[in-house]
Amino acid sequence: MDIFQKTGKVAIGSRLRLLTAKVTEDASKIYEMYHVDFSPKWFPVFFVLSEDGEKTITEIAEQIRHSQPSVTKIIKEMSGAGLVKGNQKSDDKRRNVVGLSKKGTQLAETLRIQTKDVELAVEGLMAESTNNLWEAIAEWEFLLQKKSLFKRVQEQKKLRESANVEIVEYEPKYKTAFKQLNEEWISNYFEIEETDSKALDNPEKSILEKGGEIFVALYENEPLGVCALIKMDDPDYDFELAKMAVSPKAQGKSIGLKLGQAVIEEARKQGAKKIYLESNTILTPAINLYYKLGFEKIVGRATPYKRCNIQMELRLK
Repeated sequence: MDIFQKTGKVAIGSRLRLLTAKVTEDASKIYEMYHVDFSPKWFPVFFVLSEDGEKTITEIAEQIRHSQPSVTKIIKEMSGAGLVKGNQKSDDKRRNVVGLSKKGTQLAETLRIQTKDVELAVEGLMAESTNNLWEAIAEWEFLLQKKSLFKRVQEQKKLRESANVEIVEYEPKYKTAFKQLNEEWISNYFEIEETDSKALDNPEKSILEKGGEIFVALYENEPLGVCALIKMDDPDYDFELAKMAVSPKAQGKSIGLKLGQAVIEEARKQGAKKIYLESNTILTPAINLYYKLGFEKIVGRATPYKRCNIQMELRLK
């Protein structure tokens, strides 16, 4: 069985490399058939210089979408073959302008006949095929420019891992995790304050007995995230979303989002109209998460935390 029938689409890179190798092998034979001493990898650079005239290394690299070191190496090889010359019209040695030599210009004329034959042969191949590879490549290039394959795989990984995240209600066995996860992130950016200690040392008394809730995120049965819904004695707000903490090793699994959604859903069940929260703008991912959950920035409220420099609310009704 063909290896690619076994591997499937995950081997797309390897399959494209084999196709490229086959086309490059034929390209070398084609140059030999036309008695042209030329390397296929030189063609993009050679084409630009033959069509547009002298250019800098940077200009060529940008036009053919190669790295500057790659273009520099190709120019060096072409120079060794006598096809290009450097600093054609530049007195500034720091600005290396290259152009075709007399030999390169003569070769360009020879290649025009060859490229016409190649173009017709490729058109014939496309006519025989069910799918238009040239148009498909252009479409893939466009789509991958919008979102790379790496980013797409990263998203699939995140979806798979987040599907294994379970949000459960607080139990005494999660008390240590609730405290440690919060202390870990607070200590990483700020200092633990008295208000923190009261809630973390005795969450039952500080949060649960007052009508609040605590949710724990489990990944592979390990508590890696926590968040509290704290009942507020305030005419403007019913609850506060607080004490959200996610272990650094669990980031990228949508744990914060799932915890936030669980807290908001619980607030809705209890008939809440508005939820309040406090944070700090250096916590960019957290702030972005709160906006994603629907929170909006507010100003003017007093806070017991030194680290708070942004306050937000979510209207549920």
